Amino acid sequence: MILLIDANSLIFASCYRKRENPDDELYYTEIEDSRAKFDEQFMSIVNHLEEKYPIDKVLTFSGSKGNFRKLITPKYKANRKKQELPPLLDEMHQFVKDHYDSIWGYGVETDDMVARYWKQISDDIGRDEVMIVSIDKDYKQFPCLMYNYHYKHKEILDISEEEAIYNFYSQMIEGDTADNVNYFKGKGKKFAEKHFKDCTTKYQYTRKLYELFKQEYKGKAKQKYAECYHLLKLRTQ
Repeated sequence: MILLIDANSLIFASCYRKRENPDDELYYTEIEDSRAKFDEQFMSIVNHLEEKYPIDKVLTFSGSKGNFRKLITPKYKANRKKQELPPLLDEMHQFVKDHYDSIWGYGVETDDMVARYWKQISDDIGRDEVMIVSIDKDYKQFPCLMYNYHYKHKEILDISEEEAIYNFYSQMIEGDTADNVNYFKGKGKKFAEKHFKDCTTKYQYTRKLYELFKQEYKGKAKQKYAECYHLLKLRTQ
C-alpha cells in the first residue's frame, strides 16, 4: 500500500498548543514544540494504518502555491482573507518540505497534487494499492480508498465509482463553505438527494444539474456551471 498524506491540515494543527486554561496561549511560540506535535501526529497515522496494511511507501504533500482557482473568481476563499494565521505556520510548512520531502506544485492546490499522484498510481498498480490520507471531503469525488484521521471519525472509506460521481455532483449543489463556493443558496444535502434520485450515469447527473443552473442563472447558466465545476473539480493531470 502507498499512502498519500495531505499534510496541510496536520501542519496547521501542529501550530496550536493544548490549552489547560482559558488564559493559556493559543499557539506555540517555539518551533521545536510544533515540530514535535507534527511528528507525533504524522507517525500516529502511519502506525495505525500499518496495523491494517503492509505499507510500502509514504508520500507527503503540502504547501502548494499560486492557486489557479483564484483567477476564475475573486470570491474563491475570499472568506479567509481576515483569518488569523498561526505565527509558526510558514516555518512549519518549510520544515515539512525539508524533513518529509513533501510534494507541492505551483498554480494548483495541494489537493490537486494528491489527486494527480492518486490517478497515476491507481492506473499503474490498481486503486486498491493506494490510499489518500486526509480529512478533506473533496477527495470523495474519486473512487478511492481514503482514511479520515479526524478523531471523531478515524475511518477508512472505500468509495465506489457510483458514489464518487454522486459526491461530486451533489457538492456542486451543496457548495463548499470553507472555500466560499456556493452557487445555490439554501439548497443542501437533502435537496441534492431528491434532485438526483433517478440519476445513475454521469450523463444523467450532468444533464440534471445543468437544468438547475438554467433555472437559477438563465442566460449565464453555461458560465456559472463552468465556474462551479472548475472550482470544485480536483485536477488529475
